[in-house]
Amino acid sequence: MFSKVKSAVSTLVGGILPNSHHHHHQPQEELHGPSSGRDGLPPRYPYSRPDFLDLSAEMMQYSADHTTRAIVTAAEERRLPWNAGYAEVVNAGKSMFNEDQASCEIVFVERRNATDVAEKDEECAECPGVSFHYWALFDGHAGPGAAIMASKLLHFHICDHLRDIVDLLLNPSVTPSICLHGDTKPEECHGCEAQEEDIDHSCSPTTRFHMEKAVSLESLVIGAIENAYKQMDEQIERERTSYSIAGGCCALAVLCLNNKLYVANAGDSRAIIVRHNEIIPVSSEFTPETERQRLQYLGFLKPELLGNEFTHIEFPRRIQHKEVGKKMLYRDHTMTGWAYKTIQEDDLKFPLIYGEGKKARVMATIGVTRGLGDHDLKVYSSNIYIKPFLSCYPEVKVYDLSQYEHGPDDVLIIGTDGLWDVTTNREVADTITAFLSQQEYNNSYRYTLAAQELVMKSRGVLKERGWRLANDKLASGDDITAFVIPLDWQNRKT
Repeated sequence: MFSKVKSAVSTLVGGILPNSHHHHHQPQEELHGPSSGRDGLPPRYPYSRPDFLDLSAEMMQYSADHTTRAIVTAAEERRLPWNAGYAEVVNAGKSMFNEDQASCEIVFVERRNATDVAEKDEECAECPGVSFHYWALFDGHAGPGAAIMASKLLHFHICDHLRDIVDLLLNPSVTPSICLHGDTKPEECHGCEAQEEDIDHSCSPTTRFHMEKAVSLESLVIGAIENAYKQMDEQIERERTSYSIAGGCCALAVLCLNNKLYVANAGDSRAIIVRHNEIIPVSSEFTPETERQRLQYLGFLKPELLGNEFTHIEFPRRIQHKEVGKKMLYRDHTMTGWAYKTIQEDDLKFPLIYGEGKKARVMATIGVTRGLGDHDLKVYSSNIYIKPFLSCYPEVKVYDLSQYEHGPDDVLIIGTDGLWDVTTNREVADTITAFLSQQEYNNSYRYTLAAQELVMKSRGVLKERGWRLANDKLASGDDITAFVIPLDWQNRKT
C-alpha cells in the first residue's frame, strides 16, 4: 500500500483499551463521509463499516477514533457462519477513514434458466441451485470508495458467473458433460453437433466431446471467480463517471463450495491455514518486487506507457549523469539474476520499479500491483496512467477440506497487510494455537476472541513513542482486519 507511517506519533492522547471513554468526537460528516466526492459526484456508497457488525451510530463513531483505536468485533448474538471470528481496528491517523472493508455472506446460486427447468423437470425443481459461503477483505488505498463498492457487490458477480455451471456443481461426483459453446444441454447445441461429426469416439473421452485439453470442474470455478473480479473492476471503471468511487483496493476472497476452499487474492493481503500448528500458505502477495518481470515486460512491449519518463530496466540504485558510458549492474524482464551493461542516456530515466520491500513502488506511486479500481491513478504531476500495469485478476488457490481431518483449533486466517506487516506467519500461528488451546471447545465466540487477539497484538499498545508491540518495536499504524475461520465439520454446520 502507500507509504506507512514510519515515525511514532508522540502527540496521541486518550485511552488504549476498547472500553475507554477518553475518545474524541468526530464531526458527523467526517464519520459518514462527504455528501459528494471531490469531483462533485455523489458517492457510490456512503462510508460505512461491514453490515454484519451492525454498529450503532455511537459505536461507529467510536470505531473511527484514531487515538483510542478500539478493536471492533461482531456482537456475540450476531454469530457469523461457521462461528467465524472477525476483528478490525482503524489506522493510527494515516487516513481519515478505515479503508479496510469486509464481507461475510452465504450466497445462493440459482440456475440461469431455473424457471424453465422447473416447469419441464419436476425432479430438477427440487434442487434449483447451490450455495457457497463467502468471506472477503478489501484493503483500500487513496480513499475507501472502491473497497466499499467491492465489498457490497463482488459476491454477486461471482454468483452470476457460477450460474453457468450450476448443473455441474449439483453433481460434482459425476463426470461432467461440458459444452464447448456454453449451452446448458450439450446434446442440443448445434455447434457441438457439427463438431461431433469429426470426433473419434474410440478415444472414450471423459467429457461429452473429445477436446485437446480436459477441463475440470475446479478450473471452471476458478475461471468464474477470475471473470467476476474482472467484471467488478469494469463496473468500477464504468460507474466512476456517474459516482465518486475513490481510489482502489486489494481484494482477498474465500469461497467454500462443494467442500473446497477457493482463495482468490489480488493484492498484498494474506491467507494461511493453521492445521495442527502447521502453516499452509494459501495466497501469494502481489507487489512491485514479486511481479517485477511482468511489469517490466509490459513496459518493454509498450514503451509509450512509460511516458518517456521511466525505463523498464532496473538498476541497484539511481544512475547519475556522470556514469554514462560506464558499466552498471542491471536486470530486465528476461532476467532473474543480475548482469552488467554499459550505461546510456536512456538509462537515466526513473526506473519503472523503484525501492525495496514495503518501500517498492510502481512509477514511484503505488506499492501493490493487483487489485480493483485505480482507473484514474496517475504519476504525480503527469498524465501517465498507472492502471495498465495493475492487474485486476486474482490468483486462485484451492484447498480440499475433505482430504484432511481438522480439529477445532484448525483455522483459516485471512488478514489485510496491517496484520502481517509486523507479524510473521509463524508468530500468527503460534498466537492462534496458544490462544485457542485455552478456550472451551463449546464456546462459539472463541474464534472472535482469537481474531481480536491477533489484531490486538499487531496494533500494540499506545506509549509515549507511539503504538508499540510487546517487544517495544513499532506496531502497525495501518488499518488491521482479520477473519479467523474454523475448518472442522462441527463448526462448519452453521
